[in-house]
Amino acid sequence: MLHEITFNVNGEPYTVAVKSQHTLLDVLREKLGITSPKRGCENGECGACTVLLDGKPVNSCMVLAVEAAGHEIETVEGLARDGELHPLQKAFIEHNAVQCGFCTPGVLMSAKGLLDENPHPNVDEIKHALAGNLCRCTGYVRIVDAVLDVAGNGQ
Repeated sequence: MLHEITFNVNGEPYTVAVKSQHTLLDVLREKLGITSPKRGCENGECGACTVLLDGKPVNSCMVLAVEAAGHEIETVEGLARDGELHPLQKAFIEHNAVQCGFCTPGVLMSAKGLLDENPHPNVDEIKHALAGNLCRCTGYVRIVDAVLDVAGNGQ
């Protein structure tokens, strides 16, 4: 059965027909061509598919597309404005917080969700917010340093 849903992604309205079992991740990647949310574990464990749903980080592999109807979705593609990288993106580059890059979009969205809610988190709050994002390359120190930098708490 197909359901027609409407939602905003990165400030743009979309109306798409989805099957009941389609996830938000499926729709973003396959119907809208938004590829920053990655298909990792598909069990909500790795965080590679993290997007903001009404400003809150969610694993898009665990959200049915029909549940996103009427909501605001933000992905990494929506972070940069007028050709200018978001401060988090700049900080990740400056702190070499990116290795292979597979997890980076999800980590960025979790960090943005945290900073939108708490602009000046401490190290423990950052670690807690990023606990659902697995990274096999960086060891997290540089990621935490980048978020601290944007929060104005950097070294």
